[in-house]
Amino acid sequence: MILQIGSGPSDGCPRTVGRLGARRVARRSGRLAAGGLLAPLVLLAVVSGLAAESGRSGRELYKWACSGCHGVDGRGASPSRVGFDVPLPDFSECSFASREPAADWVAVAHDGGPVRGFSELMPAFGDALTLDELERTIEHIGTFCDDRRWPRGEFNLPRALVTTKAYPEDEAVFEATVATEGPGAVTTVVVYEQRFGPRNQWEVAIPLGWREFDSATSGGSSDWSSGVGDIALGVKRALWHDLDRGAIVSVAGEFLLPTGDEDRGFSSGTTIFEPFVSYGQILPADLFLQAQGGFELPFDSDKAGEEAFLRLVLGGSFSQGRWGRTWSPMVELLGARELSSGADTSLDIVPQLQVTLNTRQNIMANVGLRIPATDTDTRDTAAIVYVLWDWFDGGLTEGW
Repeated sequence: MILQIGSGPSDGCPRTVGRLGARRVARRSGRLAAGGLLAPLVLLAVVSGLAAESGRSGRELYKWACSGCHGVDGRGASPSRVGFDVPLPDFSECSFASREPAADWVAVAHDGGPVRGFSELMPAFGDALTLDELERTIEHIGTFCDDRRWPRGEFNLPRALVTTKAYPEDEAVFEATVATEGPGAVTTVVVYEQRFGPRNQWEVAIPLGWREFDSATSGGSSDWSSGVGDIALGVKRALWHDLDRGAIVSVAGEFLLPTGDEDRGFSSGTTIFEPFVSYGQILPADLFLQAQGGFELPFDSDKAGEEAFLRLVLGGSFSQGRWGRTWSPMVELLGARELSSGADTSLDIVPQLQVTLNTRQNIMANVGLRIPATDTDTRDTAAIVYVLWDWFDGGLTEGW
């Protein structure tokens, strides 16, 4: 999200541009009219007066501090009024207005564009408005999107290494799993996820693996083979979300297609359908809980067994300073059991740490260990790492 100051013939007006508008600002250098150079002084005079008056609603604060540029309805004033030609965002456009958590809007309003890697054209309100007043103003801006089917950005909880979250995303993820014990094995997966409509997401995941094996023709020395694994195609839909309760529920279905080389261990050899339910819960003190439960149902049960799984995540997010780099330590508990009589339940523990890499906070990394808690004599520990790019919020080179 980005705020900027512009001016019409006689008014200075702070405006919240949002990440969509921010990308336009980054690509196009808006020209301020001559009167716009006085806008920061006008802004401080007007807004400081507002701050002295207690009890103003978000609607009143928005009208006084923002509507000069954004209009009372949040759709934006014309270039002839504001005095510059940088496109103003439409706050009623839910596809971008609903995505950002209120904390990000408040951060940019308080500290200015650079706090999230946006243009310096967006100044900081600083102490001209209190944090409570900024929160009320942002809450009112949120009412311009009147389609409540769109889940709020607060539900976009940190992505765990294994458990799928409930929020529909626009992300690209590069993930690698490396065996730390036993024969060498490396698996990489490129995941692309894209939202469509208010509640939906489709995704594709393409794995590529390397495995170490004993070569009978090289005197017992080890050799490596590589190959593409089973490509996955999936769809997710958010069924229900309630910000007052801090909860979101989604359902999803994924098909794993037998595209890999079965003889070299890169494929199950059959199509597998994986239906599951995901749940996210915002907890006090910046903590969160996530859960995923479902089944793996192979088309050919002779090549792969039917399995039920349950995955739980407990974590928290903490910032350096007030709005700096975000650190999210998490612990996953992974359980799986084949749907056959007498089958054992396998349990894994996955401690991990996610961290945002850039100022925009749309590029982040996560690293952890998948540690077997059962069957430790036959299952080995593996290291997992990913780099995630939330591409809707900006390019790979933006916001550093």
